[in-house]
Amino acid sequence: MSSNKTWAYEDLAEGVVIDLGSKAVLAREIIEFASEFDAQPFHLDEEAGKASILGGLSASGWHTCSMFMRMLCDALLLDSTSQGAPGIDYAKWKKPVLAGDTLGGKLTILSSRLSRSKPGLGFVSWRAELVNQKGEPVFELVNTCMFLTREAAR
Repeated sequence: MSSNKTWAYEDLAEGVVIDLGSKAVLAREIIEFASEFDAQPFHLDEEAGKASILGGLSASGWHTCSMFMRMLCDALLLDSTSQGAPGIDYAKWKKPVLAGDTLGGKLTILSSRLSRSKPGLGFVSWRAELVNQKGEPVFELVNTCMFLTREAAR
């Protein structure tokens, strides 16, 4: 692990908020993802989406999770001492993500603690939120990730 990473355990204290940037949701991406992983009609066809309770061609919830993960990687993880995650507490799909939406997101650190058994490793819990271009919440996730301290990353 390189010690020149921007984000380490010490930077991720309770209350820190990290902007995840934005992501345009394209119809072709929705269809490509759904074709491979979640081939329900409202994820594959605009008319089927309009006829459903979703109101239009909508991203699979799993696609929304994947878009969030890309945003998280770009905003934090790829420039950090991240060591992965032991899992998630929950993920909620709060509103359909439709073709043409633009997602914005933020991460709020809920808590952090050093490992009792692995010196130099810390656990950071956060809540992630994505909103659409109208500011409407579309996704929420709470989980814990592991990060090395700066000293351990040297």
